[in-house]
Amino acid sequence: MSVQARLPAPPPSSLSVPSRNAGTPVSASQTRNPITIRLRKILGTNFTDEATTEALRTLSELYGTQSATPASHSKAQANGTDSDDDWSDEDVDVELAVQVQKECLNETATRVRKNLRRDLENKLAQGSHQFLQAFSEVDQKLDELQNHVAAMRVACDEAETQLRLSSEASQSLLDRAESLRSEREEVEMRKSIVMLFLNRFTLNDEEAEAITSRDVPIGPRFFEAMNKTERIRNDCRVLMSGEDGPTKAGMDIMASTSSYLEQGYEKIYRWCSFEFRQMGRDTQLEVNSTMQQAISRLSQRPELLSDALAFLTQTRQTGLLSAFLDALTRGGPSGLPRPIELHAHDPIRYVGDMLAWVHQAIAAECEFLESLFGLGEKREDDSRARRMVGSVRTFRGSEEEGWVKELLNSAVTKLCVPLKVRVQQTVRSQESSIVSYKVANLLQYYMLTMRRTIGEDALLSTTLSEITDVSYKVFFDAIEAHGRALLRIPLDPDDPSLTPPLPILEHAQLLREIMQVYDSSLLDDTTAEPGETFNRILDVMVDPAMEMCAAAAEEKARYRPQWDRAVFVLNCWCYLQNVLEAFEFTSEKRRTIQEKIDVRVKVLEDEHYENILKDASLYDTVAIIKSKSPSDRLSHILPAQQLQPTLARFSLWLSSPEVVHSPRLSALTSQSLHSTIHRVSLARVTKAYAQLCEEVRKPENRYEAASTLLGMERPFGQAGVLWAIFGLEEESEG
Repeated sequence: MSVQARLPAPPPSSLSVPSRNAGTPVSASQTRNPITIRLRKILGTNFTDEATTEALRTLSELYGTQSATPASHSKAQANGTDSDDDWSDEDVDVELAVQVQKECLNETATRVRKNLRRDLENKLAQGSHQFLQAFSEVDQKLDELQNHVAAMRVACDEAETQLRLSSEASQSLLDRAESLRSEREEVEMRKSIVMLFLNRFTLNDEEAEAITSRDVPIGPRFFEAMNKTERIRNDCRVLMSGEDGPTKAGMDIMASTSSYLEQGYEKIYRWCSFEFRQMGRDTQLEVNSTMQQAISRLSQRPELLSDALAFLTQTRQTGLLSAFLDALTRGGPSGLPRPIELHAHDPIRYVGDMLAWVHQAIAAECEFLESLFGLGEKREDDSRARRMVGSVRTFRGSEEEGWVKELLNSAVTKLCVPLKVRVQQTVRSQESSIVSYKVANLLQYYMLTMRRTIGEDALLSTTLSEITDVSYKVFFDAIEAHGRALLRIPLDPDDPSLTPPLPILEHAQLLREIMQVYDSSLLDDTTAEPGETFNRILDVMVDPAMEMCAAAAEEKARYRPQWDRAVFVLNCWCYLQNVLEAFEFTSEKRRTIQEKIDVRVKVLEDEHYENILKDASLYDTVAIIKSKSPSDRLSHILPAQQLQPTLARFSLWLSSPEVVHSPRLSALTSQSLHSTIHRVSLARVTKAYAQLCEEVRKPENRYEAASTLLGMERPFGQAGVLWAIFGLEEESEG
């Protein structure tokens, strides 16, 4: 498209072609008219495409700056003219501005139509000139840059030449430096290996000083050095167990570490010996972790540990003995608690206070020793090893437990003599058997407790066992003397009573007190010894009493034949049995007494049965029936004339109160025994009467009108009626 095609359409003029109607034909002359063609071309131009729009914008920028100057100049002139006249009419100003703008536009359009090509060529020439100036400057700069690059290239060539010469001259130096650097790296590597070896297999100065110097105390620093020494020896053993066998370095390391270890153990020994001497008389001892670790280390040298613990044993023996004597004579701090010997008049409290102090001291000593050897922490970690208070202490056979057991036994060795002397003196001075038994029972409890705590083989357990045996011997001597004295006591011949006499009552009261002491004691049934001891007490106390009752009753019966010794003996024995019945642990002795009572009851049942037969007038008749031979006729031995009065007297006896209550048996203190003996005797009488009726009814006995003979008197020859009279129907059915 040409420049003319992108120019805006000119304003309408008076020479514009009139418009044609749609139906008017166009002639060929009109079609070839240049003006017509130009107009049609202009009118058909599309101003909406981008190229046209860009061309118009370029023309506007080109001629906009040129038309702005005349317009502004015209306006300035108009303003200058108007300012002088000082107009104030706004309409005149607006009209003048519009007119000036139109004139400027017309003038610009005219100039554009005339000078468009020239202006464009001038514009292009001006731009080309500016480009030439700019490129000339660039060309000048490029020339300068080329000069600089050439100079730099010359300098680089010179430097490269110098470097090549220098490299050739210093190649031997570089090779030497490289070899030295390789050697240095190898030396550094060897040095690091040697340093690691020395750090692992040798002690530094501080660690050696911690082991050997006396200025460094026993503590974490010392134990760390000892740990490292032992670790070095273990690693060295592994190193020496290789295929090449022991090396000189390994032997030297083992020798040096052995020397350090021996010095360390000697240092631990001296420190422990000093600490053990300082423990003195303290009853409450605490063990710190340093002491525990020192003992644990020293246990690897048993001979040194034994020597060190010897000082501890001497110190604790002296300290415990002194503390025990102070507790006996001086009491505690400021007199509280009071001295134990102030209660020497009360043997139970006196002996109990001494034993309680010893037990408390042993418990504290045992806790100290277990803490010293680290057994307390091990038992806390092992839930199965937890021991209840008072339960049996089990030693598992470890080396530490052996030391604890031995030291505990040695620490209380010096307490045995003063304790034994005072307790034996107190026991032998007692006259009361009940007090002697209380003391013996108390000693037995502490003896069992000590056996569970420190073992049966300990010296204190042995001493307490001896003291307990002495106490029980004194007690048994007292009750045996009491039993012998009881056997020598006669019964009062003039006393008609059948109840237990006063000596038996006093003896039973003493037995009851002894049983109450045993029942309330702390002795348990885990061992057979306490039960066996008390069974012996029952034998010593009960047997003489039962023997005295039987012997004294026989002696009294010789002087008073009418006195009922059988009832008296049963009353005494039942009383003794009732005394024992309140305590479960006397069951065995009660069975023994019951067996003897059953024998006596059987004898009394026979006597009572014979007495009832005599009172009922059936004794002779029953004796005839039992003694006759089968070939003899009962009617010949016991005719009806003799049998009829007997049955009448028996019927009369059935109406007496003796059928329900026996005067002789009423003296028995045990109502159940009274009822049992009487019922058994009545049952035997009923059976004897039934046998009599059976014999009378037998034809071979030749009784005339046997039924009439038996039916004349109660119970009319019927055993069932007699059972009903005696109230023994249920027993007969059974």
